[in-house]
Amino acid sequence: MPSIKVMPQTLKGKFCACFTFAMLLVPAAIAGDEDQLTYCKYVTQEAAAQRELLLSPNAVAGATQPNSGLPMQLVWGVSSSLSNVRKAGLTMDAARKTCDLYSTSSSAQQAIQYAIPGLEKQALEHRLGLLQQASESLDVLQATTTKMLEAQNITRPMAFALQTTRIKLEADRADTQSKIAAIYTPQVSDRPLKELVAEKQNSEVSERQALNKLSRQNEWDVALSVGAHQQINPLIGNQGAYGEVTVSYNLASRAINKHLDQAAGAYDDWKRVQEGDVIRNAEALKQQVVNGISAQVSRLRAVEEEQKQIESNLQLLGAADTTAALDFYNQLTTAQLLLKIEARDASFRLDQLREFLGRNF
Repeated sequence: MPSIKVMPQTLKGKFCACFTFAMLLVPAAIAGDEDQLTYCKYVTQEAAAQRELLLSPNAVAGATQPNSGLPMQLVWGVSSSLSNVRKAGLTMDAARKTCDLYSTSSSAQQAIQYAIPGLEKQALEHRLGLLQQASESLDVLQATTTKMLEAQNITRPMAFALQTTRIKLEADRADTQSKIAAIYTPQVSDRPLKELVAEKQNSEVSERQALNKLSRQNEWDVALSVGAHQQINPLIGNQGAYGEVTVSYNLASRAINKHLDQAAGAYDDWKRVQEGDVIRNAEALKQQVVNGISAQVSRLRAVEEEQKQIESNLQLLGAADTTAALDFYNQLTTAQLLLKIEARDASFRLDQLREFLGRNF
């Protein structure tokens, strides 16, 4: 019995396409808790709309011409699908997995993006402390020099050399404070980065599995239709009920599943090399930290060599009992103050980077 059926399929197709697209596009955006919550609300509401559509029966109406030669008949009723009922639950599960993936990706990406700025800000704050200590030491040296200047034991150009060092310290302080102010470092997870990346990978696997289950649900269906029919001409009598059960199975299911499995493997390979993905960015961060350690080691060695030369000159100088010796002593001492800042700064950065590398990788 051929039939003509009018069913609201357009809305269903629109929701399916929109939700599938939303689930596949899990951006690696940098987001806080509010961003994660609002994104999950968006995905959940899309999934809830799709669930309601899948669970609700479809109204069926149309006309049919029986092949037995009987007059044309009107048919109306409802139809439902067992596969759609199954898809409704899988859709909500996929939405939850998508939310989890977005949250773990955002947390890991935040930790990666702000790792170097966070370390730099800590190092600059430590440098401010070193500058303050050097400034206090210079105060003591300047006080002694001022007394000697008043006693006319040294000349004003000799005293001005200390003032030059003061200017350098204040310029360094202002520059350091400006750099600190320019660095934005939001609150990020304090968990080791290796744990965040592993959690993101696990969430990614879970999401892909949920999406694959949803895709595989299209392989079979059991549809049920019930309703009534009425003869059109003449529009009297012959009203009755009808019911129909249809079982369908896609003959290409085995090939489809094979491609889905291969797609899952290809997706994993893509994520490992994708520019901007968490795994790739974590590897880049690790290399940055390793390079930073190498640079600080070289810097510390160079500064330590300079300090050794200063110490050697101070030992050779001995007691500064002449004006020239006192002038040379002041120059060596101020140079020693500046080198001490650089040495301690390099040492702090080196320890900081090594600790970060050991804890996160």
